Amino acid sequence: MAIVEQEPLALPAGTGTGSSLDRLGVLSRPTATTGWRSWISTVDHKKIGIMYGTGAMFFFLVGGIEALLIRVQLAQPDGKVLSASVYNQVYTMHGITMIFLVVMPLANAFANYLLPLQVGARDVAFPRLNALSFWIWGLGGLFLNSSWLFGGGADGGWFNYAPNSGVAFSPHHGIDFYSVGLQIVGIGSLISALNLIVTVINMRAPGMTLFRMPVFTWMVLVTQFLLLFALPVISVALFLLMFDRTFDANFFNVAQGADPLLWQHLFWIFGHPEVYILILPSFGIASEVIPVFSRKPIYGYPFMVFSGIAIGFMGWGVWAHHMFASGIGPISVAAFSISTMFIAVPTGVKILNWLATMWGGKIRFTTSMLFSVGLVTMFTIGGLSGVSHAVSPADTQQTDTYYIVAHFHYVIFGGALLGLFSGLYFWWPKAFGYMLNERIGKWHFWLTLIGFNLTFAPMHWLGLQGMSRRIVTYQESDGFTFWNQAATLGAFIIALSVLVLIYNVFASYAKWKKAERPNPGPDPWDARGLEWMVPSPTPEHNFDEAPVVHAQDDFWHRKYGEDEEGRAVRVKATEEVAQRGDAKDVHLPAPSYFPILLAASLPFIGYAVIFKNLWIGVPGVLLLFWAVYGWVFEPPDDPDLPHGNGHEEAGHGGGSDDGEPAQAALPEGAEATSEEAPVG
Repeated sequence: MAIVEQEPLALPAGTGTGSSLDRLGVLSRPTATTGWRSWISTVDHKKIGIMYGTGAMFFFLVGGIEALLIRVQLAQPDGKVLSASVYNQVYTMHGITMIFLVVMPLANAFANYLLPLQVGARDVAFPRLNALSFWIWGLGGLFLNSSWLFGGGADGGWFNYAPNSGVAFSPHHGIDFYSVGLQIVGIGSLISALNLIVTVINMRAPGMTLFRMPVFTWMVLVTQFLLLFALPVISVALFLLMFDRTFDANFFNVAQGADPLLWQHLFWIFGHPEVYILILPSFGIASEVIPVFSRKPIYGYPFMVFSGIAIGFMGWGVWAHHMFASGIGPISVAAFSISTMFIAVPTGVKILNWLATMWGGKIRFTTSMLFSVGLVTMFTIGGLSGVSHAVSPADTQQTDTYYIVAHFHYVIFGGALLGLFSGLYFWWPKAFGYMLNERIGKWHFWLTLIGFNLTFAPMHWLGLQGMSRRIVTYQESDGFTFWNQAATLGAFIIALSVLVLIYNVFASYAKWKKAERPNPGPDPWDARGLEWMVPSPTPEHNFDEAPVVHAQDDFWHRKYGEDEEGRAVRVKATEEVAQRGDAKDVHLPAPSYFPILLAASLPFIGYAVIFKNLWIGVPGVLLLFWAVYGWVFEPPDDPDLPHGNGHEEAGHGGGSDDGEPAQAALPEGAEATSEEAPVG
């Protein structure tokens, strides 16, 4: 492979280890490569992905506790565990936490860690912006939950319909934290979306055409475009709500002529693409896991890609099926009923392609595979109950009942979370260098599946019996007791499954540290994507040399060829085609403290807006200007730092001297084609 050498970044005189910043009196450059300082200053996409995942799991525990409080309250008639006011706050914050602080950032954890590896890049396009997006999200999540310290959480449901979310109906600051906190969190998500889009479009390895990208990368790309266009809509709605509550504006004041449906339209124009923002990354994970453990390529790759694009596109045309009971008129109801039916088609294509991939394959039911199969089955149930809402008379009857709660959780928990758990077990050795225990992992799966179905299946029947989705208690004569008790038992089984997962992480780590389990190597699953070409855990610089891609599933083609009968045969061991991860003097972006400092300014400004106290905002504004000033004058690369010194041995996007792409040596007999035969 041709080696492309790059000159070290030319910097002004005196810009050694932090000297430029020292002269500015701002902050010395971070030099720690280990310890907590290395984490708060990192711009490495892998560390940021791990931090996203860790933060999301913390909020998962918070949201899980809120869910258990809800179920304990409803386990018996005339429940007295929570007052009506606190119950409203708990179920509202549960929904907000699980959507914005758990599922979205967990998906972003996988996207941050894996996307550069899957396209053959050193890092994301804008590493410091990547760090900024994480810190804004994390501090925004803490800001949002700090409302519990100032009178309580938001209490109008995760959708907080205006004008019911006005000061007259919710006088404490919970909804103020909702409106400001979600704007802060949204800024982080928007920055991340732009960063990942640019990374995929501009930083793919030589030969990595769009239709050689893994399905997971495609689904992440579609998700980022959905975020790019959906987040501004909800940001506008939140901005208007903030002005109504804080500055006595009249955007949602019906008495002053406002449209009572304005908030619903703004919210659900965001809210329904949001469903696919949550689920598409998990679809991508299942599309990576199922082929590996079926020992077959993904069936109908172009259809999988275009169905994901179609889901993203059609998701913009179904928002008003959330509003059939609001009086939008028969023509609108008919139009959105039809569009809701049609969006089931590309989703069905994905389900059929997953089944076709498994059909006739040599399936290994690892923990990761079990969770992906669980996704396919549980999401199918959720999808079928969702299509029933396309029938407007049925939807009108089911609206605001527990049938909707059941449907939504079969989609988001049964789809998105099961997929994320699948990815957790699949890519864990790549991130950390040791395997999670498979036996304990299967306990985690079965407890999750049993607890999930025991919790949410009865909610279909409760909803059809007329139980309201926002009911704080009920009478014994209503006949809801038995199935509520079953759902509560299921919720505690889910909680037990989470404890099993946590135990698995620590127990597996302990055994690995005692050397009772060896390093799994770069490719423990005999996988297909470029991320498995590098050692486990992934080295800081990702690739020793920029890979040159010749086919879809290029890494698999490097290991396998075909015999005379067209059957796949192993021609190279993984060690012969994987990179060693020992490249020296690789040029990388330098760490920085300014992303966390800039992000830390936003909560101060948020508190100042909510409490109408400019003095609270003064530290935030000063910190903001300090961070921006330092960021501007801080060189993004410092050749004197351990994190980025010297030049690249093999530059990203390298080529030969004549301008043609550098050719990677393929195993003898493993031709670079886009088609491959299933393993015989």
